[in-house]
Amino acid sequence: MTTDSREHVLARVRSALADVTEGESPADHPVPRDYLSAHHPEDRPGMLDLLAENLADYRAVVHRATPGALPSLIAELLAARGSGAVAHPADLPGAWLAEAIGVGRVADGPEATPARLDTVDTVVTGCALAIAETGTIVLDAGPAQGRRVLTLVPDHHICVVRAGQVVASVPRALTRLDPTRPQTWISGPSATSDIELDRVEGVHGPRTLEVILVEERQPEKKLEKELEKEAEVAEERAASATAPGS
Repeated sequence: MTTDSREHVLARVRSALADVTEGESPADHPVPRDYLSAHHPEDRPGMLDLLAENLADYRAVVHRATPGALPSLIAELLAARGSGAVAHPADLPGAWLAEAIGVGRVADGPEATPARLDTVDTVVTGCALAIAETGTIVLDAGPAQGRRVLTLVPDHHICVVRAGQVVASVPRALTRLDPTRPQTWISGPSATSDIELDRVEGVHGPRTLEVILVEERQPEKKLEKELEKEAEVAEERAASATAPGS
């Protein structure tokens, strides 16, 4: 950081703290949070298309399916990969793997050690939510997700994202997520680049990420109510964060 940049940052900090007197803390003064929280229209089809575009840009493979076609699609992807064994959260909906005939199963639990997971070809999970503007999937060890290790060791990750789990932006996502839960934010397959920008995939997690977008139709009024509820939650959290003693 240059001297000018350092002084600019410190000046911004001093300006922000100008109304905080001795004996007070910054939390005693509310902070305006009227910034733009989404940069694209929040219609469900548009958000799904944007998510698919950004996931593909990160080299994830995107599929679309109806709820009824989901089991057969998962079975097809496992067969195409030649997966002999699949890891999954203990509470994964049974129907998801119902058509994966002849594929071994390793449920998340005491027996799903890193060594055991290293022998598994694929992991199938759900997610907490997905962010359209950034092409990001968020896991928080909630329903149908399992422990973090489950999605880090196998080389191939199939993640099911329901249309209702897609939000437009990171600010929208934060209103839905529980900050006390362990979160993993995934934007494409695991990858890293050295100083010469040679990209290597699969170093820190799955080399291949396949995302299935399950398109569940819902009335526009229901979607509008969901968005209104998210806005209310965001306002409540902002007020709570800036309230004295918070």
